[in-house]
Amino acid sequence: MSLKTRRLRPSQDGAILNAEGAWVLEIHPGTSYRTRSYSRSPDGVKRVFSGIQPTGIPHLGNYLGAIESWVRLQSEHSSVLYCIVDLHSITVPQDPAVLRQSIWDMTAALLACGIDPEKTVLFQQSQVSEHTQLSWILTCMVRLPRLQHLHQWKAKTAKQKHDGTMGLLTYPVLQAADVLLYKSTHVPVGEDQIQHMELIQDLARGFNKKYGEFFPVPKSILTSMKKVKSLRDPSAKMSKSDPDKLATVRITDSPEEIVQKFRKAVTDFTSEVTYDPASRGGVSNLVAIHSAVTGLPVEEVVRRSAGIDTARYKLVVADAVIEKFAPIKSEMAKLKMDKGHLQKVLQAGSAKAKELAYPVCQEVKELVGFL
Repeated sequence: MSLKTRRLRPSQDGAILNAEGAWVLEIHPGTSYRTRSYSRSPDGVKRVFSGIQPTGIPHLGNYLGAIESWVRLQSEHSSVLYCIVDLHSITVPQDPAVLRQSIWDMTAALLACGIDPEKTVLFQQSQVSEHTQLSWILTCMVRLPRLQHLHQWKAKTAKQKHDGTMGLLTYPVLQAADVLLYKSTHVPVGEDQIQHMELIQDLARGFNKKYGEFFPVPKSILTSMKKVKSLRDPSAKMSKSDPDKLATVRITDSPEEIVQKFRKAVTDFTSEVTYDPASRGGVSNLVAIHSAVTGLPVEEVVRRSAGIDTARYKLVVADAVIEKFAPIKSEMAKLKMDKGHLQKVLQAGSAKAKELAYPVCQEVKELVGFL
């Protein structure tokens, strides 16, 4: 999209504000576009950014660990961007038809869960080319050993028998570009992303040291539900790619499927319901899930479960999850029937993201020395 097609309005000082009023573009004849950040919002947060891969239907862990907090954050802060990071998804082989459908599915799922395009910028990463431009500039600033020592690189290459691609190695730098491109100040993250967040912060500091203060150093927003465990292996997190189909509960699962998965959840030989993650991982995972979907404190969940054995308790948790997901599942089914609406949401969001990204990328390129 060219600047001519963007809806821009003049400000009182003759500069130009975008449709959101989030960035000011000062236009000088014969020079590039320059940016200055908008004033701090009343709640002290300038901009929140987060992304999610379009790889299959979101599961219980995605919802409790990320999406639910996204819905809350969009009402708490004045500038929020949520990105469907399709470029990240191709770090592993993808079937093009499946990937396209997954993008539609993820868009529908986020909307059904409560993401509001009127409150947030919901967009598709690959539609904003500035992500890859900034990623290359940042890639040229990071040393190879730093990426090779990241835990997720080690873990994923071990699974792939040390046959990981360069995309898999460098995707944390693209992740940094995703965040810094919008001068984001806060990023909701899970505990498994702490190392990547440290890399983002270091890249922001490194760029600022070399070229002058430009990027805010973003801070982490840790979600209260840090990690939902697999129902079949309480030592591992719930994952879309788990080969055991009973390990992961998806938001579109039928009530019968949800009951079956919780009935087969791994616990232990003690029938009492208690919360002790160190020694009773399986039961504690069920209690944590029950607490998260009902909004009750863990202590209250345990108190109400007194006298119930774990076999019966599994069904109690299943019912709570079914009740939580029922309206989301219904709304998602309706949204998936209207691809035209989903396309409009992504196009509008990507246009807004482009308005924010373009001037920042232009100034980065000027700082680096590009004509």
